[in-house]
Amino acid sequence: MRVSTAFNRLLAIPGASVTDVVIGERDVEVTLRPTARLLTCPCGKRQPSVYDRRRRRWRHLDLGVKRLWLVNEIRRLNCPNCGVITEAVPWARPGSRFTRDFEDMVLWLAQRSDRTTVSTLMRCAWESVTAIINRGVAELLDKRRLQTLYRIGVDEICYRHPHRYLTIIGDHDTGTVVNIRPGRSEQSLTDFYTAQPDSMLKQIQAVSMDVSKPYIGATRSKVPEAIICFDGFHIMRWINRALDAVFSEAAAGPDKVHMSSAQWRTTRWALRTGENRLTDTKRELVNQIAKQNRRVGRAWALKEQARDLYRYDHQPGVARALLKAWITAAKRCRIPAFVALGKRLAVYFDGILAAIELGISNALAESINAKIRLINARGYGHHTAETLTSMIYLCLGGLQVKLPTRT
Repeated sequence: MRVSTAFNRLLAIPGASVTDVVIGERDVEVTLRPTARLLTCPCGKRQPSVYDRRRRRWRHLDLGVKRLWLVNEIRRLNCPNCGVITEAVPWARPGSRFTRDFEDMVLWLAQRSDRTTVSTLMRCAWESVTAIINRGVAELLDKRRLQTLYRIGVDEICYRHPHRYLTIIGDHDTGTVVNIRPGRSEQSLTDFYTAQPDSMLKQIQAVSMDVSKPYIGATRSKVPEAIICFDGFHIMRWINRALDAVFSEAAAGPDKVHMSSAQWRTTRWALRTGENRLTDTKRELVNQIAKQNRRVGRAWALKEQARDLYRYDHQPGVARALLKAWITAAKRCRIPAFVALGKRLAVYFDGILAAIELGISNALAESINAKIRLINARGYGHHTAETLTSMIYLCLGGLQVKLPTRT
């Protein structure tokens, strides 16, 4: 069997055939001949005439211990739309000096490891891995992901100190990141809404977020028909902080509770723990402090009633009545921290109620943020938002990278 025939069967390069093979000490060069006579512009237009030619090499997957290069006389064409431009070849992405198989292998590894490890394994420069990721994400990111948005979650994440933020938009239905914007201002989310067609904006039914005034303003301005849902985790955090304030006051004053330091620490966490998860020891501590200090007992009861709003499924109209009753009870309990909290929740009543009735929280956005922190730590930090954005899309954007070894 001829060497060229063997390499044709081994490599199976799309749109080309092997004409010559040169095996050196460290490299193997395989000369290709395109099978198509017409030249193809990256825009898709075909041209019969050649403007000029130039020899070019593309790095392919290693052949044993040797690096494999594909060699071809790349041609340029005079496209009426793009001008004089290099033709598109089927075995590589436009502007790349690596083959698609090589880049797909790098992308698959980058989804699971840091770039330094990938560059060492693939025997290429660290900067080349970054360029491959940016190029692959630009091609594989499906623009149709924005056409089926109905429920989205919005949150910010600090990717670099001091105060370098990204606004992350996730899709509740697919669990993927659909868009990333620099900053965490109202303009950041407004830019996302402005970039979408009106038909897509009309499809958005609900937007979950924490109680962030910039995001509220952008959503109400650009998507007025969408229902804003305030994350229940943040609401419960407000309630737990109010409970902590009441518990701290119990350490002094006429109703001072006498406990050891260890009991104080344990009781604080017991008060924060849900009633259904209390052990016998913690339940006894809660009952003890509730008897000695009525304010603490009343605050803990209000906290548990708020938890029940999110824990159970309610019949239509029941959640509204329960939330109104809770706010009224908080305002009348004569505990300053909860009186102020009741007034605060009354301001955001509609968003809190929508989250309870629809069962939507910002858990998706929080889980995405946790994964982004892992991506950032795995890469030992990212100096630019663009580099981190590409990595987020690659790992969390739902991109399906197919290994060249799988047929």
